[in-house]
Amino acid sequence: MKKLIIILLLTPAFLWAQEPTGKEILERIDKNMASKSTISTSKMIIHGARQTRTIEAKSWGMGNEKSFTEYLAPVREKGTKMLKLEDELWIYSPSSDRIIKISGHMLKQSLMGSDLSYEDMMDNVELLEDYDAGVIGSELIDERDCWIVELQAKTAEVNYQIRKIWVDKVRYIPLKEELYAKSGKLLKKTELSNITRIGNRWYPKKIVFKDMLKKGDGTEFIIDEIEFDKEIDAYIFTKASLK
Repeated sequence: MKKLIIILLLTPAFLWAQEPTGKEILERIDKNMASKSTISTSKMIIHGARQTRTIEAKSWGMGNEKSFTEYLAPVREKGTKMLKLEDELWIYSPSSDRIIKISGHMLKQSLMGSDLSYEDMMDNVELLEDYDAGVIGSELIDERDCWIVELQAKTAEVNYQIRKIWVDKVRYIPLKEELYAKSGKLLKKTELSNITRIGNRWYPKKIVFKDMLKKGDGTEFIIDEIEFDKEIDAYIFTKASLK
């Protein structure tokens, strides 16, 4: 009888220990998704209401503060460059030979007709820095057992005030995400797949974005190659590199 009582007393603590807190889950996600630096080549397949377009690019990034992207194809976008320095964004257009600063309401505009906005490109990769989180349940996504985690923004400056993510319980990588306005209106959905082991991290090599306020079948973002924590020439992250 005494042994049974001890087992019953220990069981709640054991079960509690099996479920990580929202903060712990975000820490594990950040460990997979964030890095000192990245160098990648990718393609963006935009499924618009009337046509489908594919845009190829090469990107360099340093943490959350600096990124530089050069568009390689098609001909119409080739040579376009984008530079992010902290919370500022510039774009160079070869057709006009001009550098334009993207700010204010322009940040909400679509990036090259895709389901991503310029704000999305500026978004902080490290979730723990911008959000408080709590586990609200679990669900199977693509036959993977996932935690459902609800995120609440810490400040009003964050693009999406509420986020809901389905996180693989084993690999600690999001497989699905819903992005909401403060009012609770669903703004965007993302699905992450082709989860690949790269070094000591899991990383999604395909992300499908769907702007719920826009027509079309969404935008696929596919990473062809990516390297983490490589040295990058500081010159890349300067406005001089745009031209």
